[in-house]
Amino acid sequence: MNPRPIAVFGLCILLILSGCSSGLTRVAPHPPDDYRRLGRAEGKACGALGILGTAYYFIPMGLNSRVDRAYADALRSVPGATALVDVELRENWYWWVIGTSRCVTI
Repeated sequence: MNPRPIAVFGLCILLILSGCSSGLTRVAPHPPDDYRRLGRAEGKACGALGILGTAYYFIPMGLNSRVDRAYADALRSVPGATALVDVELRENWYWWVIGTSRCVTI
């Protein structure tokens, strides 16, 4: 048996799987060197894809700005905060009959 087809198949699988990953993405700006922690902040914002089509949901409603709105909500949750450090982002999807809601928590 020729090992070459197996190696090519394995390489193809690795290339396909590597396309499903990404590097770190900056959500918050770098804090200044002399920052101080004021407390834990949390913000949440949701958007939706509505109107059930034949195979897809379409018509985005507040979907593209949900990360920005969650970040601003988190800043408002701590009086005097101007930036966030150690940001963690969670996203939840909810299905409803004619669309989906996608909520981001920072």
